[in-house]
Amino acid sequence: MNKPLLATLATLVITGAGMAPAAAATAAEGATAAKSAAPSIKAVNFAGTVSLSNCSGSVIRFPNSADSDPALVMTNGHCLETGFPEPGEVIVGQSSSRTFGLLNSSATRVGTLRADKVAYSTMTDTDVTIYQLTTTYAKIKSSYGISALTLQDTHPVAGTAITVVSGYWKRTYACNIDGFVYRLKEGGWTWKDSVRYTSACQTIGGTSGSPVIDNATGKVVAVNNTGNEDGGRCTDNNPCEVDAGGNVTVREGINYAEETYNIPACFTTGNKLDLTLSGCTLPKP
Repeated sequence: MNKPLLATLATLVITGAGMAPAAAATAAEGATAAKSAAPSIKAVNFAGTVSLSNCSGSVIRFPNSADSDPALVMTNGHCLETGFPEPGEVIVGQSSSRTFGLLNSSATRVGTLRADKVAYSTMTDTDVTIYQLTTTYAKIKSSYGISALTLQDTHPVAGTAITVVSGYWKRTYACNIDGFVYRLKEGGWTWKDSVRYTSACQTIGGTSGSPVIDNATGKVVAVNNTGNEDGGRCTDNNPCEVDAGGNVTVREGINYAEETYNIPACFTTGNKLDLTLSGCTLPKP
């Protein structure tokens, strides 16, 4: 995966040193990221993105969310503070007090947001965690002048110009959607209908959970999560593509994201999760 940056040995104990899909980013990666200037992308900026202790994320809303609703933060399932969800595991309603650094358009940290629960988290079929915050969209807007990013509720399109926005590194990656992967397999996890980037998006450790934004609309179409680092075949840090016939393709150096268009159908009035809703296809506990 585009690994979370593990800040402490305690985190390694929680997740397990052998859990390579979310191993620590290297010091060399950090130095490279710090020295690299973010690409100049006029259509996309950092407003609404967040930094986590070891990952990236964003404040998100759905097309039907109200300003008075509790705000939500989206990141990867493998960024969950209590460790990776096991294959087949779905977590809902878990208590959390995790904090997030809220960024403005120029990537300056302007405030701290806090979760009160994990609304949803899994690494099965997709790789996503959605936190519910202790504040509303309206309060975030009035306090910081920042609006949440809206999740697109239709399937993304190949060829779309996108930007991966990392709140952790305060860095962006610009490329296009190269295509979609029937099944993306990494170690014990399998994801469905994943987004494959063109080679220009060379995401690194700490970019896990970054929103993938459609440059034309400003909407979120996916959440950044992994890449094949060494040319390995379906192993930790080396996901492989599996087509409907079971044929395996390995693309060394190529990175991926998980689609988010199916998430809004699983939330109802008040940003409440309801996995029984018609049209909700997210895995259930």
